Parts: sequence; C-alpha cells; structure tokens
Amino acid sequence: MSKKSRKKSTKTPSGTAAAKKKTPKTRATTQTKAAKTQRTPAGKSTGSIAKTASHGAASKQLNSSKSKSAAKPALTEGQKAPAFRLPRDGGGVATLSDYAGQKLVLFFYPRADTPGCTREAIDFTRLAGAFTAAGTAVIGISADPLKAQEKFRDKHSLGVPLISDEKHEILEAYGAWGEKSMYGKSFLGILRTTVLVGSDGKVAKVWRNVRVDGHADQVLEAARGL
Repeated sequence: MSKKSRKKSTKTPSGTAAAKKKTPKTRATTQTKAAKTQRTPAGKSTGSIAKTASHGAASKQLNSSKSKSAAKPALTEGQKAPAFRLPRDGGGVATLSDYAGQKLVLFFYPRADTPGCTREAIDFTRLAGAFTAAGTAVIGISADPLKAQEKFRDKHSLGVPLISDEKHEILEAYGAWGEKSMYGKSFLGILRTTVLVGSDGKVAKVWRNVRVDGHADQVLEAARGL
C-alpha cells in the first residue's frame, strides 16, 4: 500500500468519529431551543397565560366587591319609610319620628354649594311656605359634614333643615347611594333622589335621577295631591 493510501485510510475513521461526537451536541441544542420557544395552542407562553389569568381574577374580584357595595334593595312606593337619626344643621338631631303624622319630603343631593344642588335647595326654600300649607315638611340630605352644611345654608339663606349623613346610612337605606360615572370612570356616590313620605309613614313617591329645573314644583304638586 502506498503512503498516500495510508494517509487517507487514517483520516477517514477520525473524521467519522468527529461527526458522531457533534451529533448529540446539535440535538441537545435543538431540544433546548424548542423548550424555550414552546407555545400553547393559543400562541401564548404558559407564563403569559398565568399572568393574564391572575390579572383577570383580580379584576373580577374588584368588580364583584364594587357590585356588592353598590347593590341595595330598591326603595319602593308603599313600603314603610326607613327610620333614621342623624345630626342636622344648627345642632341636635333629626329623626323620622319627629315628623310622625305629617307628610315629609327628603331630597338627597350630591354635594353642598355646587351649582345643581344650590339651585335645588333654593327652589325648595322658595316653596317652603307652600309645603307647610300642604302639611308637608322638607329636609335636604347629603354626605357633607355639618360645617359644610351650615356654610351652605348661610351662604344661600336656605330655609329647610339640612342633614349630614357622612356614613351614608340614610343614603343607602333610601336608595340614594350607588354607582355613578364621570369621564369614563365609575365610582360610588350620591344619586340625586327625592322621596315623599305620606302621613302614614309609608313611601308615597320616589323620584330618581332628578333633573333640578322644575323639580321642587313637581314634588309640591304630588304632596298636595296626597
């Protein structure tokens, strides 16, 4: 055998062995890459799905909590008016029993000294004498503290008692507390509502989502006809 033939035969086994050694390494690398890029049928990694599921569960829990806070039995006409005992402007407290045997108007407003609430309170003050003649008392209610209520009263010379319900007790009982929205955001707050209670202590009429203009006059007519 010539020297050239010997050299070729020597290289061949060595080259084959080297090729065999490279094969396992290539397979291992391919398997590692496949594991890193593994996707679910929906095209998302399991990590992304876990994060999405966690976020969805948190959002669902928040919405559920919000719904429970806002959910209250609706006040209906004919049912007994819920009792209350809350502080009022000028000191002392106001209770439902104080008005036993006479008709009573409760108007719930979102915030003292804001444009709509001011017009509404002024309108009820303007008609205070007519309500008295109809045997009907009128009370304004919001969640403002007493100092804010008294400042509101003095600034606009209001002639109707103002109740402070900072804990939303009477607001919730009369269905005047619930979910509102503004600028695309939802929140819990006071829903402008008016309730007329008859002399028998039962709810005679409920106005929800009140529009201020002309509202006091409508309530007066209802009180006169009761």
